[in-house]
Amino acid sequence: MARSRKATTTGDLVRSIAVIMIPLAVITVLFTKLPKDHPVQVVDPQPVLAKARTESPYPILAPANLPNDWRATRVTWVRTGEPYLNEAPSVRNLWRVGYLTPDEDYIAVAQGDLEPDEFISAETREGAVDGESTVNGDIWERRVSADGRTRSLVQRTDTVTTVVAGDTSYAALEAFAATLASS
Repeated sequence: MARSRKATTTGDLVRSIAVIMIPLAVITVLFTKLPKDHPVQVVDPQPVLAKARTESPYPILAPANLPNDWRATRVTWVRTGEPYLNEAPSVRNLWRVGYLTPDEDYIAVAQGDLEPDEFISAETREGAVDGESTVNGDIWERRVSADGRTRSLVQRTDTVTTVVAGDTSYAALEAFAATLASS
């Protein structure tokens, strides 16, 4: 004898979808929380700068007279052989200070004294040569990353390689480089 089936209604369909969707919605909310805005951590570069200028075998460059709305967010000084990234010994004396501009662009100056080709490659995001800039009468090599996002100015001397880099225009990098002073 055949059993009679109750006809499926729209209400049955809605209840079936709810049984599936409600747990999915709860799981989605629990596991995909939106990250909270992280406030910019402003640092005072002066103590590290003073130490770097005392210990460095080359003149340490840092921006002078930046507007007050520029915020230092990163500062590093490490001597050759001291622990650096992942506690590995640093292969060079390394100075770096980075700032957020009022437009939220990051611009940094980095200096290193050994293995200049590797240093330039890392600091410029493997940037390709893209011409030259003249800043305060000095010639700087321009570099641009493969994705076109990061631009850099590079200056080599016998004792130190200096890189000014940021995700901004060459004009902005040149203006920043023009503020660099060794004292």
